[in-house]
Amino acid sequence: MPPKKILCLFDMDGTLTKPRQAIDPEFDEFIQTKIKPLCTLGLVGGSDFKKIAEQMNGEDVIFRFDYVFPENGLVQYKFGKEVGRQSIQKFMGEDKLQMFINYVLSYLSTVVLPVKRGNFVEFRAGMLNISPVGRSCSQEERESFEKYDKEFCIRQTMIEALRKKFPDIGLTYAIGGQISFDAFPKGWDKTYCLRHVQSEGFDEIHFFGDKTDEGGNDYEIYNDPRVIGHKVSDPDDTRKQLEKLFDL
Repeated sequence: MPPKKILCLFDMDGTLTKPRQAIDPEFDEFIQTKIKPLCTLGLVGGSDFKKIAEQMNGEDVIFRFDYVFPENGLVQYKFGKEVGRQSIQKFMGEDKLQMFINYVLSYLSTVVLPVKRGNFVEFRAGMLNISPVGRSCSQEERESFEKYDKEFCIRQTMIEALRKKFPDIGLTYAIGGQISFDAFPKGWDKTYCLRHVQSEGFDEIHFFGDKTDEGGNDYEIYNDPRVIGHKVSDPDDTRKQLEKLFDL
């Protein structure tokens, strides 16, 4: 009986790397030398390709992983080549997009936090990434905001306000990482990437992610019936679960 054709699909922040930090070279080597010979490797993240390359130690990530899906799979790399991309601008139209962004900026102008920095709305191919504290914050400020947000639910409160203001705009929201949340068209969560692999004949698709609770940006794909989900707490836990899966 031939061995199963398995795809291991990984979230990045909190799964392969610590949030917004580079992957540990030893862990990277473990994946490439121990795991890659046993399965097909895929990476799906909410970030754009530039950020993924930074955290995965170089643009050659598209060769080290068989599939790389920045922005939840709205951009697709297969075996080192870009094979497609979708655009939120094309999907929504400029008028609706600007109306939404203007309200976001207006709302954020009323939010008082211990610190505020710059880059509150980041436009990506498949989503808007919204950060109440601003993506220009330092690592220390990032960690402080995460603690503050856990106590005061800044991101979740803002999401509820957006849902109330725009009930029919066709967007959904997911909290990911430490300082931001994503707004994207319904169905454009991480399950979007599955349409690019479901016809490849895999016997099993395993997904590893840390934000798997409802509202987290791994929730939909973790619970998708096409996927065997693995909830992890950090890169060390990801390694332990891979060793168990492949009996290493």
